[in-house]
Amino acid sequence: MSAWLYTLLSVALASSISLIGVFFVSINKKNLPKLLILLVSFAVGALFGDAFIHLLPESFEKLGSNLSTSLLILSGIFIFFILEKFIRWRHFHIPTSESHIHPLVTMNIIGDGAHNFIDGMLIAASYLISIPLGMATTLAIILHEIPQELGNFGVFLHAGLSIKKALLYNFLSALTAFLGAFVSLIIATGDTQFALYLLPITAGGFIYIAGSDLMPEIQHETKSSTSIYQFISIIAGIFIMALLALAEK
Repeated sequence: MSAWLYTLLSVALASSISLIGVFFVSINKKNLPKLLILLVSFAVGALFGDAFIHLLPESFEKLGSNLSTSLLILSGIFIFFILEKFIRWRHFHIPTSESHIHPLVTMNIIGDGAHNFIDGMLIAASYLISIPLGMATTLAIILHEIPQELGNFGVFLHAGLSIKKALLYNFLSALTAFLGAFVSLIIATGDTQFALYLLPITAGGFIYIAGSDLMPEIQHETKSSTSIYQFISIIAGIFIMALLALAEK
């Protein structure tokens, strides 16, 4: 029951991030890209940190250092690649411009809904292994969600939606995380190994998101001072995950 409670509370917290756009409406558009770059950098560190400090060690400990575990990690990478490639799901971490406007708002909602569904599954699976692991995974997902949801919010505004409608659509797509969480919790009730198999898949997914999706966004910045802040933010994200690992011991 504790896993269910922690999962539902964490999914509710992660879903509430979809409303974060309202707090950034009043921010000067010139300052928003700088803030988002730091948030994305922090998310890179958190995702890599959760994957390499928490998820991968736990995966190899529970499932063993064998071929099947490695294949599950690779499957996580390719699952997220397929989501981007064939569902046309893109992360919009930098405010949209004329060259970044999503052609179909509907596809953005579907893609983001699929992403949130998987996030819910991953949060639940992590809590089924241990409460500290669930907290670390939830934190990594939330940090990734902030720039993503801001991007989605920007897409909807650029598509001509009002602020209220943009927030509503963002929130509705976030609710699919609850469905994903319930799927994991229900399946795990009948299959105790299910959550263990999701760990390396989660690790692979986080590695893909951080390395293939987020890092290219921050590589565009060439200003030395901003690059230093980016690096510090990445280290800070990793440091937070390391602290959580130490707290478990």
